[in-house]
Amino acid sequence: MIRVFFLSAAALVAIAGSGLAAGGAIDGDVTKRSVNVIAIAMFLFFVAATLGLTAWAARRTKSASDFYTAGGGITGFQNGLAIAGDYMSAAAFLGVSGMVFGKGVDGVFYTVGWTVGWPLILFMIAERLRNLGRFTFADVASFRLEQTRIRTLSAFGALTVVIFYLIAQMVGAGKLIQLLFGLEYAYAVILVGVLMMLYVTFGGMLATTWVQITKAVLLLSGCTLLVLLGLKHFGFSPEAMMQAAIDNHAAHEAILSPSSSISDPITAISLALALMCGPAGLPHILMRFFTVPDAKEARKSVFYATGFIGYFFMLAVTIGFLAITLVGTNPAYLDEAGKLLGGGNMAAIHLSGEVGGDVFLGFISAVAFATILAVVSGLALSGASAVSHDLYARVIKKGRASDKTEMMVSRMATLVLGVLAIALGLVFENQNIAFMVSLAFGLAASVNFPVLFLSIFWKNMTTRGAFIGGLMGLFSAVGCVVLGPTVWVNVLGFETAIFPWEQYALFSMTAAFGGIWFFSVTDRSERAKLDKAGFPAQFVRSETGLGAAGAVAH
Repeated sequence: MIRVFFLSAAALVAIAGSGLAAGGAIDGDVTKRSVNVIAIAMFLFFVAATLGLTAWAARRTKSASDFYTAGGGITGFQNGLAIAGDYMSAAAFLGVSGMVFGKGVDGVFYTVGWTVGWPLILFMIAERLRNLGRFTFADVASFRLEQTRIRTLSAFGALTVVIFYLIAQMVGAGKLIQLLFGLEYAYAVILVGVLMMLYVTFGGMLATTWVQITKAVLLLSGCTLLVLLGLKHFGFSPEAMMQAAIDNHAAHEAILSPSSSISDPITAISLALALMCGPAGLPHILMRFFTVPDAKEARKSVFYATGFIGYFFMLAVTIGFLAITLVGTNPAYLDEAGKLLGGGNMAAIHLSGEVGGDVFLGFISAVAFATILAVVSGLALSGASAVSHDLYARVIKKGRASDKTEMMVSRMATLVLGVLAIALGLVFENQNIAFMVSLAFGLAASVNFPVLFLSIFWKNMTTRGAFIGGLMGLFSAVGCVVLGPTVWVNVLGFETAIFPWEQYALFSMTAAFGGIWFFSVTDRSERAKLDKAGFPAQFVRSETGLGAAGAVAH
């Protein structure tokens, strides 16, 4: 295994060399520009360090519990940092700052929605999830319901969310490496996919957790310094910064109002529902609550994560407004058409070079890449666990699979997810990554959240209701995305979208909750009686934690 890491490092050095030899020629919307040798050196150092961390974790990953949940030995503070690391993704750092740079307060609305979702998790989900589950949120959803149908639904819901989320991270990573190394976008995306597969296949949750913690500390520190260095140009006056942003942006005062993309009431409501309810349905976030020893530490995790995330989003928004003046008015960062080199998602990266020089640019670039790599690793791990733990071990093998076989299936699933992520990253190259993540949040809010929420709080939910309602949410969400402007027009090239709105959660969440309610209250089967009879025992365990240390029900 150590040989694999050395070969990986050698491959990275070779790729860096090819980028240097290319002299910075970049295709697409990135024009020819000299390669930053210092940035590349820091980037390679960071990747080598995280690969070493993965090698360390691999030697300590012996069982399925180690692989999925780091053995349940992570403290609340550590897990809070790791959750914040998962949440501070490419969308949060590059996408939000890029959206603020391009559209002003649109990016602010995204950050508010993402942050508001955390009290929901803190007060209603975290403790109960830890008390009821073991490895994945499907353990909770299927606690008193029929295993086969509910785990199958949960697994496919988790996989769909993971795939959509992976697209945004792959696009962000590809654009970053394209700008930094001078590589073609396709090669950059392939590099990220290969590294992601290495991290998850060998290191599991332990490696992913410590990479997240390290990355969260570095990203929070780097962004704080980036904001301070940027504000120095305005005498540390936020008012002066905002006035300069208004004066220098093409839309002027319009950046203080929502753009046409979210001013429509249906779009705004759908976006708000997706961003607020989506976090409680994200499989890679929910999975983190099983890495702590008990429900008390789970609550601490969310408390710390909320503080870190709220602070980080304030920094990301400020970075976007700083970039409007310091980057948007500097011809060195613009191509011949007047557009930002690398696209709008690279506003924060260019700002770091403007205020801190090559060394700081190298640091921010390396941390941004680690941000993306850590997030895609967590996503791949949660997707692989849905395949191996929920589908293979629980549905196909009926709970009789060995740890060794389950981990082997998980690693194979990671490889498949990596290939799929690379392919989709190539297709969605030019999409704003914050927007792409909002689509993933809409899926999580439409499939995973309704089933998880009602399984915990509604005693009359039945297997039939959860399964049919969950499928309604899944199919309606995917259908709205495919038939909407993002895919139907921008990707497939049709002139007019069949579903006219970019955001869809209002419709798909209504379908999911309505379907679960209707098909539960009309269910008169014997299975329905068992489902309802099992609620009191589930309620006691979710509130008290009694029996949480033992095996999952069924």
